[in-house]
Amino acid sequence: MSKHEVKKGSLVAFLPLVVFIFLFIGSGILTKDFSSMPLNVAILIAAAVALMMNRKETFSKKVDIFTKSAGHPNIILMAVIFILAGAFAGVAKGMGAVESTVNLGLSLLPANLLMVGLFVIGCFISISMGTSMGTIVALAPIGVGIASETGIPVALAMATVVGGAMFGDNLSMISDTTIAAVRTQNTKMKDKFKVNFMIVLPAAILTLIILGILTRGHAADLVGEYPFELVKILPYLAVLVAALSGAHVLVVLVGGTIFAGVIGLLDGSYHVSTLLQAVADGVMTMEDLAIVAILIGGIVGIIQHNGGIDYLLRVITSKIKTKKGAEFGIASLVSVADIATANNTIAIIITGPLAKSIADEYGVDPRKSASLLDTFSGCWQGILPYGAQLLAAAGLAAISPVSIMFYSFYPILMGICCVIAILIGFPKFRQMDKVSSSVE
Repeated sequence: MSKHEVKKGSLVAFLPLVVFIFLFIGSGILTKDFSSMPLNVAILIAAAVALMMNRKETFSKKVDIFTKSAGHPNIILMAVIFILAGAFAGVAKGMGAVESTVNLGLSLLPANLLMVGLFVIGCFISISMGTSMGTIVALAPIGVGIASETGIPVALAMATVVGGAMFGDNLSMISDTTIAAVRTQNTKMKDKFKVNFMIVLPAAILTLIILGILTRGHAADLVGEYPFELVKILPYLAVLVAALSGAHVLVVLVGGTIFAGVIGLLDGSYHVSTLLQAVADGVMTMEDLAIVAILIGGIVGIIQHNGGIDYLLRVITSKIKTKKGAEFGIASLVSVADIATANNTIAIIITGPLAKSIADEYGVDPRKSASLLDTFSGCWQGILPYGAQLLAAAGLAAISPVSIMFYSFYPILMGICCVIAILIGFPKFRQMDKVSSSVE
């Protein structure tokens, strides 16, 4: 297996991640209260453990590795998105956008289809925008409002938003994860989309059925009138239109915040001082998550430097013997990389070249290997309580990200469908034309 030899690595490198999971999730299980261990405290302790490891390196060197990884452009961008998302959500909520949007939805949709509708809207928005984070930012406040009006658990509403966001992010032609998967596997966007869509469509349909069944009994909660003002819905529409038109997420969030603020000033919802306070309050709700994102980036850098990723690559590739085993190997590679890094794009970039080598050696179609990279990384990203998506949804809803995990139907079903696709060899490929199948 000389084509894809990797360094020996070290399993011990993952100790900081184990400590974090034990503190954050383990304490919640033991106390039956997942808020008993603050997320930022758990990640700080894990960071301290990371810096105490590897005595072969000086402490200054480890701090340098930690800070460089924490300051990676992707990590800092994520932190800034968190902060601006908080500002937009705070200002929009204060001027009545959430209430009007929710009431519009309650007026138009049958009560037992609210979560179904939210999931479908999330799928459409994310596949058009190419970003799960942008979709969550736009829809999470609406999901919270629907939950409060209907008695549907807020965690279920947030899981619905995250599920729809992951569906589109996994399929969008402009998603960074799709681009990374296609480029590393040397295939075409449209070809990967077709394969990917056939694999995950059953998961989406099953999710819609489950959501319809679970929320059916909440129709009786909807009585009376639900007044709304269309002008107050405009900030959400503007954010969606701007994002769909390809505007950068930072421009979308800043523009949306300003637009919502102007409407609030004009209709008397805000004075200048109260508007500024709403911005500040919104930012503060997401500050913890921004700090956590930065610290996770630093911890991942230490884990990678200490050989954690190399260990996983070596163990997984050593087990591959057949084509089906190669597909499971690719799925395992990107899965463990995503669990370790909590970033599906980075996970694909790390494992993509090795996955390409494995796919070539064992005859795995590049369309299938690209789909495996994207779907399995997206599956785990939609479940991890320390991943950006669940952190953002939990922060905007003021709940524990762990509570969202229990309702993460789509990511789980997506993973199951992917496993079945490997087992039954789905889809069946005709002999590929090497010229037409390569990236033009």
